Parts: sequence; structure tokens; C-alpha cells
Amino acid sequence: MIGRAAALSLLILFLAALAAGAVAVARGEEPGGIEEVWIALFGPPDLGPVDFATLRRVPSRSDALACAADICPLARPDAVPPDFSVPGARLREIVRAVAERQPRTALVFTDRWGEQDRYVARTAWLRCPDTIVAEIVGRGEGRSSLALYIRSQAGCPVPATSRERLTRWLDGIAAAAGTESSKG
Repeated sequence: MIGRAAALSLLILFLAALAAGAVAVARGEEPGGIEEVWIALFGPPDLGPVDFATLRRVPSRSDALACAADICPLARPDAVPPDFSVPGARLREIVRAVAERQPRTALVFTDRWGEQDRYVARTAWLRCPDTIVAEIVGRGEGRSSLALYIRSQAGCPVPATSRERLTRWLDGIAAAAGTESSKG
């Protein structure tokens, strides 16, 4: 059994750690904020590119995937995006516009010679980072589709968060692409 002095010391240490954590959360993206804590603990928030042809999902990871079977033959998707009646270059612009409308989301990499872009999106309160990889896939004259993979760096958000984000992105992309194809 620990003595009163040791218990009091542990309580003071716990409260100090709690206060430091609250300050880090409050500072957010500022120096000394929670984003720096995530980087110190888990490394850079951008988890890098994805090879959709060889992608295998990790069951314990907080992730979400929208991909057709011919693009992601080894991974089970949460959703299958449609083929859109817009050219690939235009679909990429639409995806970028949808990303720009998302809160706390930034483009961190664009493949100038390929079709893959990466974004980092953060949760509202703890600013946990998710890497979002979007790859445009040509489907013939004036048609395209995409693969969209969202994965959490630290597993911070519950899996539903990634799936909700995936649904929001797909809905926004489908609405914009559908509006353009109906103009026709």
C-alpha cells in the first residue's frame, strides 16, 4: 500500500499531465500544440502513397475505402464509387474542390505525372490526423472513376469517423460530377 505522500505526489503528477494535455489541445496547430504532440508520438501525419492494386487493409486500423474491384482486387471496400460522366482531369479538379470545402483538410501531395493526390484531415477537438488518398482512374472517353482511401495515423478516431468522412467526400464528388454530366 502506498503512503499518503506518494498518493498525493501521483495525484499532482496526474493533474499536471492533464493540464499539459489541455494546453496542447487548446493550442491546436500552434507551436507546442496537439499537432506537435501527434508528430512527436507517431511521426509525420502524411502516411504516404497507396498502391491500390496491392492494397490489403489491416483489420485493426481505423480506415475507410471506396474502390472498384478491378482497381483494388485484394481489398474489401466500404463503398464502390460509380463511373462518372466526366473526364479524369475534371474529376480530379472536383475531388480537390470537395476537399477544399472540408474543415481542417489540406492538400499535402499531388502527383504531377500520375493521378494520385493526398490530403491530411484532422478531427475537430483532438486534431487527430487522417491521410486521404484519392486516385483518379480513367474509364474511357469522357468517363472516370476514383479510388479513395482514408486511414488514421494513430487510430484516434473511432472507425465510424473515417467512414463518415468517406461518405461525405463521395456524396460531394457525386453531386458535383452529376451536375456537370447533366449539363452535358
